[in-house]
Amino acid sequence: MKLPTPRGPVSTALISALGRAPHELDPAGVEELPTAAASGLTDDDLQLTLFVLYELAYRGWDGVDDRWEWQPELIRLRNAAEDRFEAALRVLTAPHRDTVLEELSAASIARRLVAMTGEDGGPSLSEHLRRRATWQQFREFAAHRSVYHLREADPHTFAIPRLSGRPKAALIEIQIDEYGGGRVNRMHQELFRHTMTALGLDTTYGAYVEAAPALTLATNNLMSLFGLHRRRRGALLGHLAAYEMTSTAPNRAYGDGLRRLGGDAGATRFYDEHVEADAVHEQIAAYDMCGSFCVAEPELAADVLFGARCALAVGALWATSVLAHWDRGESSLLGFV
Repeated sequence: MKLPTPRGPVSTALISALGRAPHELDPAGVEELPTAAASGLTDDDLQLTLFVLYELAYRGWDGVDDRWEWQPELIRLRNAAEDRFEAALRVLTAPHRDTVLEELSAASIARRLVAMTGEDGGPSLSEHLRRRATWQQFREFAAHRSVYHLREADPHTFAIPRLSGRPKAALIEIQIDEYGGGRVNRMHQELFRHTMTALGLDTTYGAYVEAAPALTLATNNLMSLFGLHRRRRGALLGHLAAYEMTSTAPNRAYGDGLRRLGGDAGATRFYDEHVEADAVHEQIAAYDMCGSFCVAEPELAADVLFGARCALAVGALWATSVLAHWDRGESSLLGFV
């Protein structure tokens, strides 16, 4: 993947440095990161900086030395950026203030997650796509989502070696489906490529990072924030549970919307597959994965709820922003054609 165009002083310094062999960096750049927590989710410089740093742990960047991944000064920069990001997440989710049940059980945690994911998340992007979206708006939507879907399931897979017993088995069961049971043509990442092809989009991994606004990058950075830290494994499981538990109805709407616009079975297969798979996954995620994890590691139950709350809140914020742009007759992406 080609390094994106910088969006501020920190991402400028970082991207410039990555073009050379690993070397010492000027630590003053950290001071340029936003300090106001409320702006952390929408700050392009912060979110692009995090995305560039996180991608070093996935497939890397074209022409960038792989040794940068664990370069100490980059880790310090990442830690500073993550502190700003997490502060923004705490502000965003503070009104809910989820408390952990006094008596933990798999069923009680599952019920809490069900209640949380059943709350009104604001305006429905999925209903807009099902009933009213234009072909161009659906293309924009898919371009946004491609930043994740072309590496779908990868962030959550980081949790597998950090778990044991029933939670580990449950996570593996979900991930096996995400990776198509080991068959390339059934991997969800590959199914989404077919959707993108039908929409006339570039299917290259990371093709639309350049066009992705801060909130789109934030939805992806959230998974990496949780996935790349063992101490945040509970939050990662909560994030996955919320994601799976709110997937079935929206994906049905996406499929119907694309069919309304003339999409054939190949174009909608990605969404249709999720309708079936995620109806099963939501039960596994809530009870077998998160519920049993909280029983095994009760001190991390609050993290599970925090991760779920973050997934829902950031997703709602992103959807609201996309719809607001469309309501104004604007593109929701940066320089998208």
